[in-house]
Amino acid sequence: MSASDGPMPLNRRSLHEPSDGANRLPGDDRYLLRLYVTGLTSRSSRALINLRAICDEYLDGQYDLEVIDIYQQPVLAKVEQIIAAPTLIKKLPLPMRRIIGDMSNRERVLLGLDLVRGSDHAR
Repeated sequence: MSASDGPMPLNRRSLHEPSDGANRLPGDDRYLLRLYVTGLTSRSSRALINLRAICDEYLDGQYDLEVIDIYQQPVLAKVEQIIAAPTLIKKLPLPMRRIIGDMSNRERVLLGLDLVRGSDHAR
């Protein structure tokens, strides 16, 4: 990815449904996700792998994921006020949310993406 490139959409493929169907999205809700990373570090790679696994399971192909390297795109990071990486921003559907870290805390990511309610993950 060069400095002149914009955010790179990484995934627009059809994905499988969760086995129980409980987490399907209603209607045409489409998720716009931006993952800000710092180069090809192990932490950045881990965040991307963890996030893709969650999206594959829960978002049923209804998402666009842009990965933005803050070393290559510092202006975008400044505009979004990114202070730590990896940082995931859920732009759509509203409300916008930020999740910081390598996305290994699955429950926290699901809550941040509004894919489960607070009481759902406590069971």
